[in-house]
Amino acid sequence: MKGIRARFSQTLASKVILSTVILSLGVITLAGSALNSRLSDGIRAVSLDSALTEARFTFFNAQYQLILSQNKTVEQRKQIIAGLIVESANRDVNADNKDIILVKFPNSKPSSVSYEMASSLIDPQSVPQDLRERVRKSRESQYQYAKIRYQDSILSDALFVGEPIKIPGGGMYEMYVVFALNTQSETLNLIRNSLVFTGFALILLIAMITWLVVRQVVSPVRAAARIANQFTEGDFSQRMKVESNDEIAALAHSYNEMAQSIEKQISRLENLSRVQQRFVSDVSHELRTPLTTLRMATEVIYNQRNSFDPVVARSSELLAAQIDRFERLLEDLLEVSRFDAEVAVLEPVDFDVVGLVKRCIADFELGDSSNDGGIRVESEEPALQIKADIRRVERIMRNLISNALDHADGKEVVITIVATETEVAVGVRDFGPGLDQSALIRVFDRFWRADPSRARVRGGTGLGLSIALEDARLHNGELDAWGRPGKGAHFVLTLPRIAGEDIQGRPIKVTPADFHEENFYL
Repeated sequence: MKGIRARFSQTLASKVILSTVILSLGVITLAGSALNSRLSDGIRAVSLDSALTEARFTFFNAQYQLILSQNKTVEQRKQIIAGLIVESANRDVNADNKDIILVKFPNSKPSSVSYEMASSLIDPQSVPQDLRERVRKSRESQYQYAKIRYQDSILSDALFVGEPIKIPGGGMYEMYVVFALNTQSETLNLIRNSLVFTGFALILLIAMITWLVVRQVVSPVRAAARIANQFTEGDFSQRMKVESNDEIAALAHSYNEMAQSIEKQISRLENLSRVQQRFVSDVSHELRTPLTTLRMATEVIYNQRNSFDPVVARSSELLAAQIDRFERLLEDLLEVSRFDAEVAVLEPVDFDVVGLVKRCIADFELGDSSNDGGIRVESEEPALQIKADIRRVERIMRNLISNALDHADGKEVVITIVATETEVAVGVRDFGPGLDQSALIRVFDRFWRADPSRARVRGGTGLGLSIALEDARLHNGELDAWGRPGKGAHFVLTLPRIAGEDIQGRPIKVTPADFHEENFYL
């Protein structure tokens, strides 16, 4: 029990921490994604504005230099263009490289002179075709993000900014300024990694904080569970520690007051139980002496009843019967006191339970002819050997058979005996008025009868079934009961084949689905 409660507390703390971590992970993920998106957009916007400004200056400077080269030769103009490409590629405000691509309009007039150039071994085919179309159609700068490809097949993210320019004597060309985005990508990766690291650090901190908070709350609960477990083991001196003035302290105060009240009540009940047990035992023993004297006197009077007046003779018979009943009541009370004092012991011997049941039936049939239905025995084996206390088992069977005959209303009583390798079961079934649900709850209570006003042939003390249940449990067995109004009652005794061992199941079902007279025990 203690281990189960400790695991429950740990599971409760784990559930709280896990739920908090999962919710925190979701919130941090959403917040980190939004922050990463905003930072990425901001960095790209700043880089884009800087790149467009740089590219426009490059286009303007190139166009200005080319206009001044109108009176130059082709070679001189090529040198000017090459110088522009080198100059523009070196003039970079960012840490990344900047490349220049110069390609001719595809629909320009054929010319023997080509001014197409590119820097850093960049492949001119890297320029996206849709960007080239937009550049040719517009006089403004156009841009697009794409992969830049070098002649050694190295790919990299880049920003292409293009604008048409006119080369004197060469026609219209497309000029592209290509900005590598390595630094921007590294910056974004750094931001992303920083956000991920910060998120995990926050989750770890939240988990630790949650664990500390949960520990402060769960620790008193564990202490209460531990003290309650010690209560169940009989230690009523344990109390919860009060170390603060918060709600947990109020709970501890209430718990301690409850524990103190329970301790007082249990002590009072234990004292009362001891007094009651002592009283029953003493009274039962003290009554045996006068009862013996009454028994002797009653036997003398009873043996002379034929010489008395009929009224006096009948009185002697009633006196003898009531003395017998009083003696049985004292025996039952003594047995109950032994159970209450936990001094009842078993005296197991090997015997045939089928033979024992048949002997009990024979005694009832010899002593009573009022039961027209009789008793039928259904047994799978002619003999079943068990090791148990024969006196107690016989007392159980006599109680069950006596009750069945008392309530059979002249119908047949059926006794079923079924055995397995580890247990044996005896079912006693009558088909009389039966028992309702409320009666089943109290059928094993002491001094309780289902119908006190019912005419009874044998009269009882109200202790028989209670003692039978105690006898069965003393063997580590069980006594089960079933009943329905108008359908009779069914009592099933289940005992281990060897007294003290555990029973593994119920060979006879006490509540079978079909209660036909010939099939009720299957």
